[in-house]
Amino acid sequence: MLPTHATPATDATAVPEPRSAGTTARPAPARRDPFLDNAKYLAIVLVAVGHAWEPLREGNRSITALYTLVYAFHMPVFAVIAGHLSRGFEASPGKLAGLLKRTALPYVVFETAYTFFTRWTSEDPDRPVTLLDPLYLTWFLAALFIWRLTAPVWRLVRRPLPVALTIAALATLTPSLGNDLDLQRVLQFLPYFVLGLVLKPEHLHRLHHRRTRLLAVPLFAGALTFAYWAVPRMNYAWFFHNDSATALGAPAWSGPIMTLAAFGCSVTLTAGFLALVPRDRRWFTTLGAGTLYAYLLHGFIAQAAEHGDWYAGPWLHHPAGEATVTLLAATIMTTLCAPPVQRPLRGLLERAARWAFPPGSPRQSSRQPPTATGATNSEER
Repeated sequence: MLPTHATPATDATAVPEPRSAGTTARPAPARRDPFLDNAKYLAIVLVAVGHAWEPLREGNRSITALYTLVYAFHMPVFAVIAGHLSRGFEASPGKLAGLLKRTALPYVVFETAYTFFTRWTSEDPDRPVTLLDPLYLTWFLAALFIWRLTAPVWRLVRRPLPVALTIAALATLTPSLGNDLDLQRVLQFLPYFVLGLVLKPEHLHRLHHRRTRLLAVPLFAGALTFAYWAVPRMNYAWFFHNDSATALGAPAWSGPIMTLAAFGCSVTLTAGFLALVPRDRRWFTTLGAGTLYAYLLHGFIAQAAEHGDWYAGPWLHHPAGEATVTLLAATIMTTLCAPPVQRPLRGLLERAARWAFPPGSPRQSSRQPPTATGATNSEER
């Protein structure tokens, strides 16, 4: 290679149920925001589709244009949502325990699993098990852990977004950052997380206006047209945010410029995407609660497909084959988000959490499953 808010549409706080006078106050069950669950599900489907398109890009300008468009905003969507849900995160024992259980523990488990899987596919048979060099999809968990730890600091900064953009721009000038914790991605995606931190619920409400939704349609049409034009003229790897400018074959001075250009492009597309997301419950709303494990699980299928010659059939490189690959990727991701798939893995990780964190350790009040942003939908963290 990515990727959370709740008054009725976008607030990240739980809404208490009314109680009659004289009754004892009890913690009310938190309500999930269907808008956010819808956004997470639709974005995670785009992640799977983008990975499925990777082996089809060579010599195919249309697929490469679609791929570029998707990569311009799908991981920024998750970073923005993660930042928005981190507005209330504090370095308290309970919050830190939740962060360890929902982000650090899955990172350790899946980093180890991906290492052995990579050995099995013979892509890197001698790769050591290390937690400092995130493999494939696990970079986002490492990034999320770091971002969320810094959330209280950003609330103290007078102009957090310009500072985050400066840090991202400096990262493009620093090819010596290396692979430790994939810091290039951590720092270059940081502005999107900080943007989510500073966004208020009313900002997201504005995206629901009919006029905004109507504008999103020509926005994406124009963006796709531009992406098609740019395929032979531009290196779409700028949207990966995982290399310095010189590593991309560009002069160092272009790094800060492309940081600002990519940020403006990605934020605009993110806003357009969120404007098109339904606000009410749909058939897929429940699936938005299972995006983290689906994100991590689908990587095994994507890697197996790429290294198992699943794309060897010539028919897959024609429109009918490309449509089949797209629908299959969306179907697989949808299945992985389903509760029957989520429950066994969630139970396994919960047992690991109970082993790693004894009963006396601080606990989060919510038992909702984490999403691809590493937090539950119904409370700020």
